[in-house]
Amino acid sequence: MLKTLLSFDYSAHARFVAPARERSELWRLIVGLALATAVIMLCSPLLWQFLSYVMSEEGHQALYDDFETLLLPQSMLVLLYSFGLVWIAVAAVVIVLHLRRPETLIGSPTIAFLQAKFVVVALLLVTAALMVLPPYGFEPALEPGLPFAQWAGFLLPALVAVFIQTSAEEVLFRGYIQQQLAARFNSPFVWMMIPSLLFGLAHYAPQSYGSNAWLVVIWATVFGVLAADLTARSGTLGPAIAMHFVNNIAALLIIAPQGEMSGLALFHYPFDASDEAAVRALLPIDFAMMLVTWLAARLALRR
Repeated sequence: MLKTLLSFDYSAHARFVAPARERSELWRLIVGLALATAVIMLCSPLLWQFLSYVMSEEGHQALYDDFETLLLPQSMLVLLYSFGLVWIAVAAVVIVLHLRRPETLIGSPTIAFLQAKFVVVALLLVTAALMVLPPYGFEPALEPGLPFAQWAGFLLPALVAVFIQTSAEEVLFRGYIQQQLAARFNSPFVWMMIPSLLFGLAHYAPQSYGSNAWLVVIWATVFGVLAADLTARSGTLGPAIAMHFVNNIAALLIIAPQGEMSGLALFHYPFDASDEAAVRALLPIDFAMMLVTWLAARLALRR
């Protein structure tokens, strides 16, 4: 079993990459990323313009004032739903520049859905097992976040929002960038590491994490490599999206550090992201959990 889990069978990756091979020139990837960035930057202000029409002036101003800290659940939802712009931008680039259908970024939709379902079930079982096994509780103790009734009221739109955010990131990094690089280069080091490094650098936030900012980049880069591995083994984005989705549910909706991006969390850690010692102590646990979830996903896929 362990030998199977640690094998590197990437035969399914060829099917995943095949739609990108016809127009795999590097200039298309570079121009595509530039165009996608431009679309996102141009469309983002339109989101606030839309809010000004559908919300009261007081509600819109409250969201605007909170957007730096994201302490309100409504502002967190706006942020997460705004990742839909990434979906739109990448889909437009694939259609216009690569002349292929956007769904080819995912692989077979039917297979992707089934694989994602298996991975989500596996990760939920792992989470349940960790909750019933010792040690029990958290040290230091967790603090309450949103009141349960309010949290439950936001849960469904929050789950949809987290899915949009995580699937958009996977479509960009493990879909578009990984596919285009793999269509051009045979080496897994290229098509796994470059998207993963870009994903890691996208998480660089010294204003939030202080001296831990590069440790967070390393964490995100490793997560990217594991997601790229799942994509290469399965031949779809389903497992990577599922792993990312479950991870972000835990980090955004269940337990989050106090302060920034805590608006949808049911519980808070008794520290915020700027507490360098506390975050540094938590990161090894997060690394271990990340490896456990990856292995559980691999086991669910039986590849």
